[in-house]
Amino acid sequence: MYAIVKVGGRQYRVEEGDSLLVNRMREDEGTKVELRPILFRDDEAILDPGELAKVKVEAVVAGHERGPKIHVLKFKPKHGYKKRMGHRSDLTRLEVREIKMMSRKRPGQADKETEDGA
Repeated sequence: MYAIVKVGGRQYRVEEGDSLLVNRMREDEGTKVELRPILFRDDEAILDPGELAKVKVEAVVAGHERGPKIHVLKFKPKHGYKKRMGHRSDLTRLEVREIKMMSRKRPGQADKETEDGA
């Protein structure tokens, strides 16, 4: 069972117990986050938005990290021009705790036939 979720404009394939790095999120460490599924696959694939509304992907913010240093060099030959720059992305590590499909009927909600007594 897995789901494709959209986080920060990117899509990730997740299963229960997975850990993934996404663009920096504002949530603090230990905060529970609900991710929006785009596709859910158990025995069959679910793409319908109505059915996807019943799928819940819960994750926990495990920590905030920085990505690897990316070095950039500008260079113009014969002019003695060199410019060195670098960049590190701010990232958030998420741990997927649970992927569950909600039941069609809410708990405590009875059928109309049993309520009418017929």
